[in-house]
Amino acid sequence: MSAQIHARHAAPDPLATLRTPRFWLSPIVIALTVFSALAALYLAGILNPTTNLRHFPLAVVNADAGPIGRQVVDDLIAGLDREQFDLRVVSAEEADRQLGTAQIYGKVQIPQDFSAEVDQLGADALRPGSLTRPTVTITVNPRASELGASIAGMALGKAVREINAGLGQTLSTQVAREAGAPLPGGVSLALSSPINVVVNDADPLPSGTGNGLSAFYYALLLLLAGFTGSIIVSSLVDSMLGFVPAEMGPVYRFAEQVKISRFQTLLVKWLFIVILAALTSAIYIAIGAALGMPVPNVWTLWLYGAFTIVAVGITATSLIAALGSMGLLVNLFIFVMLGLPSNGATIPLEAAPSIFGVLARFEPMHQVFLGARALLYFDGRADAGLTHALVMTTVGLAIGLTIGVSVTRFYDRRGLRRAHAPGEAVTRNSGNLE
Repeated sequence: MSAQIHARHAAPDPLATLRTPRFWLSPIVIALTVFSALAALYLAGILNPTTNLRHFPLAVVNADAGPIGRQVVDDLIAGLDREQFDLRVVSAEEADRQLGTAQIYGKVQIPQDFSAEVDQLGADALRPGSLTRPTVTITVNPRASELGASIAGMALGKAVREINAGLGQTLSTQVAREAGAPLPGGVSLALSSPINVVVNDADPLPSGTGNGLSAFYYALLLLLAGFTGSIIVSSLVDSMLGFVPAEMGPVYRFAEQVKISRFQTLLVKWLFIVILAALTSAIYIAIGAALGMPVPNVWTLWLYGAFTIVAVGITATSLIAALGSMGLLVNLFIFVMLGLPSNGATIPLEAAPSIFGVLARFEPMHQVFLGARALLYFDGRADAGLTHALVMTTVGLAIGLTIGVSVTRFYDRRGLRRAHAPGEAVTRNSGNLE
């Protein structure tokens, strides 16, 4: 009997938890799931951009009133896969507008008198003197995306070269028939490629933009400020209010718990986020300018940066308040894991798997990038993505505020206080938890 009583009151084995399969499997399974998702998402988005093309926006401007210009347009439309490319036949003014608002990645310009110049080339081929070839200009848009501009240049260049070769064959046959004899080698060579193709940038990026990556990294900094700021603020505020321990090196300290509701605690955290947002946005601009990054629209960029950090920080903090520690993982998925591959900056969405285009409709990273790119590269034009970014960021902020207010007040009304359970074996000694 005494042995039974002794066994009943024996101290629990402190290492029993370490011997359970759950202790070892839970961290490994969760970590491998996260890492596998990261690898699948990130590698899928970058490995084959040209094979993922769908409705890639391009334009052709035909200022020629003759038949050859119209034939070039028809050949371009026929030569570019309609599923891969969205080739728009527009006026010169509309093409410039779409280039200036990042709606297309490149255009082909067929000049006035193009048909007449081609005919003149055929007529001058057998005459003494130099030949003048008509020029077709391919203009790409590096401000929309460096990779997008590269894809546009390659696709349009290939299509125009094929048209050039076909036109050269037709022109050579026509001139040979009119001459009544085989063409000399020099004439045949000149006529084999009758179009002079020029490739240029619509509006070259200045130095200090990282070859078009500064907008992406600036957007990433804004998002990380809100995401990481929510973690820092939540942990420090909870520690100072006595809800979680503060641990620095060997020091493990529990502050005296403050009697404050969940909703009031969240309001305190939101206030910290707002203050940090205003200061961080100013610091980012100062550091960028000091490092040589062009910073147009300084005040607008500061306001946009602060607003973005507030929206992300408040939403992330609300999710932590609603979900506890699990909110950190949810924030990681929303703001980082799903956001980075669907940002549309490093890889255009039209050159990424379609799932990323779906994610970009609501993922914060894409919205933040559109606003940053509009302010840094397109002079803050509202129709270059800034209005869209502000609207979507406002929607995100509203969602974050709604989640935070409704969930914390619900917890408070239900009496779900953040307090140690009654009867919990906690010994306090000079603020230390032992």
